[in-house]
Amino acid sequence: MQILHPWIRVEVTKEGVSVLVQDAEIKKQKAMWGTFVSLISAMIIGVTTGYEKKLEVNGVGYGWNLSGKKLGVKAGYSHPISIDLPEGITANVAENVLTISGMNKQQVGEFTAQIRKIRPPEPYKGKGIKYSDEHIRRKAGKQAATSGKA
Repeated sequence: MQILHPWIRVEVTKEGVSVLVQDAEIKKQKAMWGTFVSLISAMIIGVTTGYEKKLEVNGVGYGWNLSGKKLGVKAGYSHPISIDLPEGITANVAENVLTISGMNKQQVGEFTAQIRKIRPPEPYKGKGIKYSDEHIRRKAGKQAATSGKA
């Protein structure tokens, strides 16, 4: 459900959905029109195909545990972290990959960001939770001096 601004009017016809503003010459109303076109387009895509994000967990002893509407995250802490799945979100676990899917683009993105925040990937060993399409820039770490100076 999307709350409309008073400047915006949405018309649904047989041809499609139209988003109209009161005065298209005013800059703020033009910006508001673009925002609502994007939001309504995202809602249509969410209903027809849905949204999906994948998270990977890397590290010794790291993993996912899905039981009903509870997601257990083992991410290197002394205890597993338990998160309740929000209404409208479904999760699927396959080895070290967690797939979050739902109809609301914002809700899927916020929930995956919340999970990633538990243990963001670190740049030295690459351990942590990352998006499947995310590339982690690795750092070299400490190295012994090889110049031969004593």
